[in-house]
Amino acid sequence: MAKPLDEYNRKRDFTTSPEPPGQVAAREGRERFFCVQKHLASHLHYDFRLEHNGVLLSWAVPKGPSLDPKTRRLAMQTEDHPIDYGQFEGVIPEGYGAGIVMLWDQGTWTPEVEDIDAAMRKGDLKFTLNGYKLKGSWVLVRTSGRYAGRTGAGADGRSWLLIKHRDEWSGELDITTFAPRSVKSDGDFEDILAEDTPALWLSNRPAKTGDTGAMLTQILERVARLKAGAPSAAAADGAADAERRAAPAGAGTPRAKPAGTNRRKTAPTKEAAATARSVKKKRVKPSR
Repeated sequence: MAKPLDEYNRKRDFTTSPEPPGQVAAREGRERFFCVQKHLASHLHYDFRLEHNGVLLSWAVPKGPSLDPKTRRLAMQTEDHPIDYGQFEGVIPEGYGAGIVMLWDQGTWTPEVEDIDAAMRKGDLKFTLNGYKLKGSWVLVRTSGRYAGRTGAGADGRSWLLIKHRDEWSGELDITTFAPRSVKSDGDFEDILAEDTPALWLSNRPAKTGDTGAMLTQILERVARLKAGAPSAAAADGAADAERRAAPAGAGTPRAKPAGTNRRKTAPTKEAAATARSVKKKRVKPSR
């Protein structure tokens, strides 16, 4: 039987990588940690992680969490991660998962079931989140229906759905659009890359070619222009920055900072604090 974090360790070469080896952490206290890491790799997705038995159970959610109970978001289960990974924000320069990782949300979670392992085996895990952006009752349901057929992953049980239950924290607000920035630094992807010394989470699989390598090269070039304050940067960045230029001043367009200025802030950020207020204003009342 495979041990916890075996797959995580197998995918990494710790003689060349600064990543912590996958070690199961001893549980301290009663609260369980959860986080969502917004990951720009070959495609943008959100890594949803729940602490259990000394590791982070992990799912990749391509479209991100939805607060709307009518919306079911595909969540592909991935390998367990070490607890230390839950605080990571920075750049994976090459190899497995190459791209940029943002700590989009974090907090604690409480199971709504007596036995988490039994719920995982059954494929029906109900829980409550208490994060900066995600709150209230949720469920992860394993599926073998059309979602699994579309990805070809139904047979191995990796295909799940992440669904928000109807409560005071549910509603039609698109939380990923309304609150896109980091709860750790209040930055976006460009801000994370523009750091003088971004955190590096290296792995052992070279990806200097292909879609992922090309994507990372383009982002690095873009950040270099931002840091240099090149006047042609906005034009070179195309339509995406055209939208930002059309937004009101102070809406979050990345700006170059003087050398030595530290961008990092401690959570909760202003965005995270405002998010909870907005979600409650737009909430959908639970059905009776």
